[in-house]
Amino acid sequence: MQRRESRLAYLMLAPTFLIVLAIVLGPLLANFWISVKPVGLADLRPPSVLINERVRGGPENPGDAATLEYRLRNSTQDKEIRAVMLEDRIPDGFSVTSVPEVCTLTDDLLSCDLGTVPGKWRERLKVEGTVDQAFLDTEDPEDIHAAVVSGDADNILTNFDFTLENFARVFDNDEFWSVLRVTFYYTIFGTGGALVMGLFAAQLLHTSFKGRGFLRGLFLFPYVSPVIAVAFTWLVLFDPFSGTVNALVTKMGVADQAINFFGQRSLDLSLFGLTIEFPLALSTVIAFEAWRYFPLSFLFILARMQSMNTDVYEAAEMDGATPLQQFWYISLPQLMGILSVLFLLRFIWTFNKFDDIFLLTGGNAGTRTLTVDVYEQGFALSNLGAGAAVAVVVFVVLVAFATLFLTFSPKEEGL
Repeated sequence: MQRRESRLAYLMLAPTFLIVLAIVLGPLLANFWISVKPVGLADLRPPSVLINERVRGGPENPGDAATLEYRLRNSTQDKEIRAVMLEDRIPDGFSVTSVPEVCTLTDDLLSCDLGTVPGKWRERLKVEGTVDQAFLDTEDPEDIHAAVVSGDADNILTNFDFTLENFARVFDNDEFWSVLRVTFYYTIFGTGGALVMGLFAAQLLHTSFKGRGFLRGLFLFPYVSPVIAVAFTWLVLFDPFSGTVNALVTKMGVADQAINFFGQRSLDLSLFGLTIEFPLALSTVIAFEAWRYFPLSFLFILARMQSMNTDVYEAAEMDGATPLQQFWYISLPQLMGILSVLFLLRFIWTFNKFDDIFLLTGGNAGTRTLTVDVYEQGFALSNLGAGAAVAVVVFVVLVAFATLFLTFSPKEEGL
């Protein structure tokens, strides 16, 4: 009985499971499919013959000569279309006197066999004739019977011709490895900064005091605000000509002139007699990332801290443990589980982050990450195959990282 009930339960859940599986795996499989196709934006629409039908000659009286003209062209530059046929019904009141050699007229049905047409193909077909009053009374004769064109062409998205050219182009490009390094730099420091700020904020607001609820709500502002609003605010604050930050920096004598935080790739700093090339724009974007997303870490860490047993802290305080020792030896080991989960989630989300960098720098000044590269390859360069190949690289890197992290990540004590 239990086995039968179990099979029935799985059978009833099967449609839902299949729908969820299709929603999750469908776009992923489509991306893998496109990554092994030499496909561009122009290939999204399959090759077809475009047609424009017009009445030429300007007939005004019955018996005037007129021409039905069909302008046809191949929509692609290099793909052929086979077995092209044009069919159209001659408008009422139009008497045909001659048709092109490739066409036949049966009653009022015009059929034209155009065969195989190459890329860039263009053709004009003219049907000569005369008109009577019925034709002249028609408001728009060529729209009465819309011409129909049929043909057979290969669709690069659905055929089974595959290539690794997209991946070869990606990995042979020296810029890809630079973008990969920038992506890891941005992801690691952005994730770490958000966790550290969240941990610090949770420590501040864990103790009860007047106004704590208001401050907790205020700390959520960066996360709940629209990204376009906060990105624009940062651009205004750090503007090299009228920004508040640059005004303070120059007034305090920290810098001799205004600094272009989002447009300057690097800044030379002198420390202990050494000149260090500091990645300015990338570091500013990382600071924005940490500031915008620390509230999420703050909420999770604060919730975990409030569930801890306070008796341990009271015993440690009686034994003379300092606040730092209590945090290091009591709080931190119990927070390792939630910190690990947050680091994994934030790493994945930051690695996939596109809108922040695109709004702040557009990927310029050394801030181009893999997600920006996907956009550049797929839409700016109209090479969807290369963009999908970069997206596959992003997927593989994240799966490998998640697998290794879950295998070796620290756990909370007692778990």
